[in-house]
Amino acid sequence: MKGSQIPFKKNYILGTSIVLAALVNGVLLFYAARTLKSYDDTVTVRGLCEREIMADRAIYPVVYKETGNDLPTLYASVNKKNAEVLRFLQENGIDSSEVSVSAPRIVDNSSMQYTNNSANRYVITSVLTVCTGKVQTVLDIQSRLSQLMDKGIAIGSGNEWENPAVFEFTALNDVKPAMIEEANKNARAAAEQFAKDSRSRLGKINSATQGLFSIENRDQNTPHIKRVRVVTNVSYRLR
Repeated sequence: MKGSQIPFKKNYILGTSIVLAALVNGVLLFYAARTLKSYDDTVTVRGLCEREIMADRAIYPVVYKETGNDLPTLYASVNKKNAEVLRFLQENGIDSSEVSVSAPRIVDNSSMQYTNNSANRYVITSVLTVCTGKVQTVLDIQSRLSQLMDKGIAIGSGNEWENPAVFEFTALNDVKPAMIEEANKNARAAAEQFAKDSRSRLGKINSATQGLFSIENRDQNTPHIKRVRVVTNVSYRLR
């Protein structure tokens, strides 16, 4: 009788162990599935930050042309007018160290086909380039260039394709942290609204990426005003 009880006890213990193991595995699978489901419940949103910022560097070419038939006379005239332009710039707040004078560009019309014989033989283009952080000073100078007309200097447009005026924003690192913070706040606000609409609660960040900063002219008429933009992509868990 006692001998027959031993196998029974062993079988009972073995069966109980199997049942307990099955229960434990079931509980673990339940929580694992629940955990995996919580990881699947996410919302991905974008946060935008955009600002209009004044350029902090201007590269502005002052261009004029001289025409004539005697080259030495033209060179003398160009040198005189360059001095007048430099004086004008200094009187209006530009240091001489901020101006570079390019070598004159000469076109000999006699060497070109289909040139009107009555035209002057030589055309000299003189370019004085201002490179400065005084952007507002350059803008003020643009409106006063007509004063050089009184001295016989016809200044061409700085927007010509061969001598474009360039305005740059170089202090991006100074505004990056604040702009990223604002973009992230906007992303979180969007995610919170999404969670509210779906009757969920916003959890921790699952993943996040920062887009590239872009700097563009606000419009073609005001290239000195820049539109700086960044977009962040943030994925939040929902509970």
